[in-house]
Amino acid sequence: MPAARCCPGGRAHKMSFMSDTGSPWTIRRLLEWTTPFFARKAVDAPRLSAELLLAHVLGVPRIRLYTDYERVVEQRQLSAFRELVQRAAEHEPIAYLTGKAHFFNLEIEVNRDVLIPRPDSETLVENVLQLARNDPAMHSPRILELCTGSGCIAAAIAAHLKSASIIATDISAAAIALAQRNIQRLGLQERVSLAQGDLYDALSGCVDARPFDLIVANPPYIPTAQIARLDRNVRDYEPLAALDGGPDGLTLHRRIVEGAAQRLRPGGRIYLEIAFDQGEPAARILQGNPQWDDVRILRDSAGHQRVLTSRRR
Repeated sequence: MPAARCCPGGRAHKMSFMSDTGSPWTIRRLLEWTTPFFARKAVDAPRLSAELLLAHVLGVPRIRLYTDYERVVEQRQLSAFRELVQRAAEHEPIAYLTGKAHFFNLEIEVNRDVLIPRPDSETLVENVLQLARNDPAMHSPRILELCTGSGCIAAAIAAHLKSASIIATDISAAAIALAQRNIQRLGLQERVSLAQGDLYDALSGCVDARPFDLIVANPPYIPTAQIARLDRNVRDYEPLAALDGGPDGLTLHRRIVEGAAQRLRPGGRIYLEIAFDQGEPAARILQGNPQWDDVRILRDSAGHQRVLTSRRR
């Protein structure tokens, strides 16, 4: 479980700008104050972060901040905003403060039991969708997603590939509960089912024993020794179990590959997210294995190595 939330120095201290007795605190004035404050505190995307927090507190879309630019913010909302700004200044992720993130044009509920979805993982989804749309054998794919976390990858594939059926698993009961809420809220429960367990152990209670067309996963891939050097907003807030990939970051990848061939049909594919510098060692997991061919490393939109894929012979 992630460590209990803490804030150096506590959070009881009121931020001086909130006790200002001058001009009313309008949306415009709050954004103009908070943006440079976040910049000084090295909060990522200061203006966007300020807008996301304020829109969350007001319960409105971000665009409404600009159509109601001179709206005076109520004291109750001002107090809530102050608390969130204070926590954001300690580098607590904005997504955890608002309880939501966006992935593949979907709004995903998140909390500290799961990783925050990142654009990097969209590369995996894009390649799965491309394969399914261009390969007649993948017309109605049966997909297994391991390490689902928030369920964002399963949700994105199901939302954009109406013919797919997906089983998504995670070792964390809290993650599965959150993923279930996401799948239900997005109306995907008829095609996405969830199961708790350690990788393939989660399938023990599944009735359908047919092999899968695809296995996909975004496993933990940060080498253990690098965890302490991660940015504070990741290291101190996101769940360690979803980050730590063992000595070289590929411990879970090896375990997934070890059990994949017997659960994939011949011609089925595996897609595993990796770090930008893990292409060569990741490929070696599959290269030379007689059960696999067409081993490739796929790159993301920035040109970085991002996904290991191979086909079962």
